Amino acid sequence: MRVLMVEDEVRLAEALGQIMAEHRYLADLVYTGPDGLEYGLTNQYDVIVLDVMLPGMDGLAVARGLREAKVSTPILMLTARDEVPDKVAGLDHGADDYMTKPFATEERLARIRALARRKGEVRTELLTYADLALNLSARCLRCGEREVRLGFKEFEVLRLLIAYPKMVVPKEEIILKVWGADSNAEDNNVEVYVSFLRKKLLFLESGVTIRTVRKVGYFLEVEEP
Repeated sequence: MRVLMVEDEVRLAEALGQIMAEHRYLADLVYTGPDGLEYGLTNQYDVIVLDVMLPGMDGLAVARGLREAKVSTPILMLTARDEVPDKVAGLDHGADDYMTKPFATEERLARIRALARRKGEVRTELLTYADLALNLSARCLRCGEREVRLGFKEFEVLRLLIAYPKMVVPKEEIILKVWGADSNAEDNNVEVYVSFLRKKLLFLESGVTIRTVRKVGYFLEVEEP
């Protein structure tokens, strides 16, 4: 299951993301309303967990923007306010369920599962680029008849590159999204995992390669035959 968590309290978001990872959920963490809207519009999720109070754009506006763009992903809205009008506003702006902070982790996970079932999706999710297919559930990368399983960080780095196939993804962004804001990871950590991925692309005989933009980051490119 793939979940988008939009929460401006970074430590809380990372703690929730860690709990979801322990339950074998794939969680993208973003901390502002505009980023939440961008991720919700450009990626496929089973559930979006959305805080009401966010910098840049509040959760109500994010939910409304997603629904206006015909994104039907179930939304679980979080808030510190327990007033009925607040709950009504969230539901009216497109939320499917509502939880008040603080909440029990078990209940939150149960509600996420319930919303995912409501969506009616029990399928293998794939991200594709050129001749590559990345299985989001099994963390496997396929090219034609060949397939390899990726380590967790290999998978997260490649997933990020495939999500932005025509853009240079800065090393700083990779570190933030793969290792986390409080990590001590540096550029050489990213370089190591990019090297691992390049070897696996060679094994798969893929036409895709990972290009380096010196002192900036990486992007995917399809080699000419």
